[in-house]
Amino acid sequence: MSFFRRKEDNGVVEEPVAPSKPAQPTPEEKKKAEEEALLEDPIFVPKDEEPPEASPQRGFIPERKAALLRMQIQIADNLRQKFLAPDISLDLPIDRTPELERMAMEKLEQLIGSSGFRLPMKIDKPTFVSNVMDEIFGFGPIQPLIERDDISEIMVNGPYIIFVEMKGRLRETGRKFLDDDHVERIVKRIVLPLGRAASSEHPLIDARLPDGSRVNSVIRPCAIDGPNLTIRKFSKDKLGVSDLLRFGSLTEEMAMLLEAAVVSRRNIIVSGGTGSGKTTLINILSGYIPEHERTVTIEDAAELQLRQRNVVRLETKKPTPTAPTEVTIRDCVVNALRMRPERIVVGECRSGEALDMLQAMNTGHDGSMTTIHANTPRDCMSRLETLVLMAGVDLPLSSVRKQIASAIHMVVQAARLRDGSRKVTHVTEILGMEGDTVIMQDIYRFFDEGDQADGSINGYHGPTGVRPNSDESFRRHGFNLPPTMFMKRSSLG
Repeated sequence: MSFFRRKEDNGVVEEPVAPSKPAQPTPEEKKKAEEEALLEDPIFVPKDEEPPEASPQRGFIPERKAALLRMQIQIADNLRQKFLAPDISLDLPIDRTPELERMAMEKLEQLIGSSGFRLPMKIDKPTFVSNVMDEIFGFGPIQPLIERDDISEIMVNGPYIIFVEMKGRLRETGRKFLDDDHVERIVKRIVLPLGRAASSEHPLIDARLPDGSRVNSVIRPCAIDGPNLTIRKFSKDKLGVSDLLRFGSLTEEMAMLLEAAVVSRRNIIVSGGTGSGKTTLINILSGYIPEHERTVTIEDAAELQLRQRNVVRLETKKPTPTAPTEVTIRDCVVNALRMRPERIVVGECRSGEALDMLQAMNTGHDGSMTTIHANTPRDCMSRLETLVLMAGVDLPLSSVRKQIASAIHMVVQAARLRDGSRKVTHVTEILGMEGDTVIMQDIYRFFDEGDQADGSINGYHGPTGVRPNSDESFRRHGFNLPPTMFMKRSSLG
């Protein structure tokens, strides 16, 4: 407590003064402090100064760093070929068993302790050993990024530029590969065990990591600035409804409505843009499928994580030199109809398989689900029309719309908003046709009311005041949703 002095007629009196409050940091200062704290993370390394002639999209690697990477790769290759796995190609991964790891560490310690070996400057022994082990058993420079749970996406833009997404923001790591061949080797280690090709004849690649993380790669000749690699990280802890509630992605009333829709065998499309959380959302919705119902899942790269027992998982197959036959999602959907499914869950409709999915929904496989890239529920209907026409069947547009209106019961729209948060922005019901127009009504929406001082979005989820037409179906399946769930309100108190 501080004091100031006040003169009075009878002398000097001391009066207490409350201490002044420290100035609160501004949103810009908070953001800068967060950035500085994050860049102290060892996952980021200092960026190299690039010469003026270096392409900003290609990047640059200084010779000292290239020499270190070359040494690490050479040592790793020698250990693999001489001691660990002499019969396995360097393009293929090897299992990191305790025996092989112990042998690799022993040989590496012997090498480092030998008189003819000198550890490069500016690198400590533990870091050097870890880097070599990642080249032997892992995916080279990006292995530490894959192991981090707080990184949601890894983007390799050629050998010298690697970005990650952390806490909804993209940042360059400063990490580098040695060259294009180094990147392509890591790509092959990912895709070859899956029976897929990565070559100049097959430069566009979809695959997955052993933990289920989604992988896409484009290699030469289609990649201009060097082979690129995008990894959408797989969450080790499967998100549930409680997590979405905690994140503010939806409300308890919306979760109750979606549970009722799934159990009541409503056909649902999860719509959204890239990175909006469609796969996470369809995973959560699939968790409501009753245990006794037989479900067939179909994906390009297996990501769905259904916990039920009676589930059959199918995955597409790309042509390879040894097995030139291609199996598409459409082939899998047609075959799934012969597998006595009660529900079909397609990871994503991108082409003519949308027609087969609609046929399945219209012919007794109620409760099926899929995802589509679209920005709004209305755009979802338009895109679905386009995908159906891509099937190559000469159908009039009015017939296509009638099939859509009769097959789809609900669209759940997911979005990644401007502050990086992911939310369910619409739960929309399909009511049928009126003339040539598909009639839709929003049951719940996210009402955006602008930005707060810290840059986050100020808004709320709320009902639109419309009771769903599916309410009778909900009641038949034991869901008596109270009328108050659908009463419109202007804001959250």
